[in-house]
Amino acid sequence: MKNQNVFIEGAIAPEFIASSIAKHQSKQTIGAHNIFLGQVRADEVQDKKVAAIEFTAYNDMALEQIAAIREKAFKTFDLTCLHIHHSLGKINAGEICFFVFVSAKHSKEVYAATEYLVNIVKKKVPIFGKEIFEDSTHQWKTNIN
Repeated sequence: MKNQNVFIEGAIAPEFIASSIAKHQSKQTIGAHNIFLGQVRADEVQDKKVAAIEFTAYNDMALEQIAAIREKAFKTFDLTCLHIHHSLGKINAGEICFFVFVSAKHSKEVYAATEYLVNIVKKKVPIFGKEIFEDSTHQWKTNIN
């Protein structure tokens, strides 16, 4: 099975999210959707404000990991649909960089699956963020759930 490309160059646009939701209206066996949106925060780090995060990834390895995570999620939870998208490149504070969209017959499944997916992607997938500060200095970001 070919690994699905989950990467989007740049921020994830509200129109992309809305379109993803709209495409599921014809799937009448779905009773619940859950969406997680990760947004770049303007954190204060050592008296400097984050202006953006530049995301990079080991693409092939990341896509293999996400394919395995998807497969496990479908075996673990009774899901109808599952979508994961992550930004690459420079994403400004306030913009969306991570989109998880889960659908199932019942709400219990989508809540549990979304929490699992967000945490496992952040923990296992080789996606890296470099915080870019307002003064143009930068440092590698450490993920905190």
